[in-house]
Amino acid sequence: MSDFFESGAKGALALGNRGPLRFEPNGDLAADILDAYWRCGFYVFEGVITDDEIDEIKTELFELLDRAPTGRDADTDRHGRPAVGVGLERPCFRFAQPLGDPFGGSQANRGRYQIEMNPVEVSADAPSEVLLHITGVMQLMDSVLRLYGHPQLLRVAAAINGPDFTPFTSGVWIKEPGLGAAVAWHQDGTTHWDSPELDPGTHGFNFMSNLFSTNPRSALWVVPGTHAGGRVDLVAMAEESGSDQLKGAVPMLCQPGDVAICNRQVVHGSFPNTSDTMRATVNFGFHRRASVLGHVGWDKEPYTAERIIARSRVVQLGIDARRQRFPDETSYVYQPVAEEAATLQLNEATRESILKNYNVLDIGI
Repeated sequence: MSDFFESGAKGALALGNRGPLRFEPNGDLAADILDAYWRCGFYVFEGVITDDEIDEIKTELFELLDRAPTGRDADTDRHGRPAVGVGLERPCFRFAQPLGDPFGGSQANRGRYQIEMNPVEVSADAPSEVLLHITGVMQLMDSVLRLYGHPQLLRVAAAINGPDFTPFTSGVWIKEPGLGAAVAWHQDGTTHWDSPELDPGTHGFNFMSNLFSTNPRSALWVVPGTHAGGRVDLVAMAEESGSDQLKGAVPMLCQPGDVAICNRQVVHGSFPNTSDTMRATVNFGFHRRASVLGHVGWDKEPYTAERIIARSRVVQLGIDARRQRFPDETSYVYQPVAEEAATLQLNEATRESILKNYNVLDIGI
């Protein structure tokens, strides 16, 4: 795969969809950034998060990993202590076979993982499973909750999805060096493919904040432009390419502090991390309100205005958490809960009433 990785990296750097996060004098997101995002389906904002803030997130992440359960059925950490997150309504830690593909070819997430990534042989001393993803992470890491309230990123969310944008999910993807599992090629959206109103932004987007440098072996890969053509036949794409090395795919190459925005309709996935570099990516996304309100997504019932507001309050907690940590920073004004913003401050009461188990209210389409 060396030639594939090398050519993909060259292609990624030639796309013209990376650079500093910039806004027009009137406050709008820079037009050339929007153009590149809608052309490619992703954009890499370089150097958005300061080194100090990245260090805070990394420190808290490693503390969390030290307290994490040792496996999917475990309730203790590596030291034999009760693991963090035990007792929450929804398990936060997801595990996978080292260098494996836990989703490919399965019916997970409504069958969106149509093909399986080629397996990679593991060493005899490899663990039986490794951590792949931490969901509901903002109740476990204040540093990620503060990142969630980043004013410039929220301005981007409003530019893409409108000022009444609604939350999706949040988490951290973990790809240990030499062990990290693959995530099969897929498109995130599952509900609106047959809608006559489908357009390239219907299923929203994800922010991806990288804590370490990525390389072609560890990075997320994207097939640029596939967000604009509706649901893709991934089996046919793999057959045309002759393998899981899809034609035209490029790696999302990032440095610590870079934040990528990735359209949820673009074809993307990752290979087993055979590199000697860890990847840890903080991930959270947003939808258009119109794509959510009244639609049946991951829940059994249509999303109501009350349900959307309940989950949106976590955005305001993130804004307040950031205000407390960075008081000189101008906070973002989040329209959906602006009238009650003064009561949505991060404290012990709101940690219990709003933040705890917030991921049960995650909104997926």
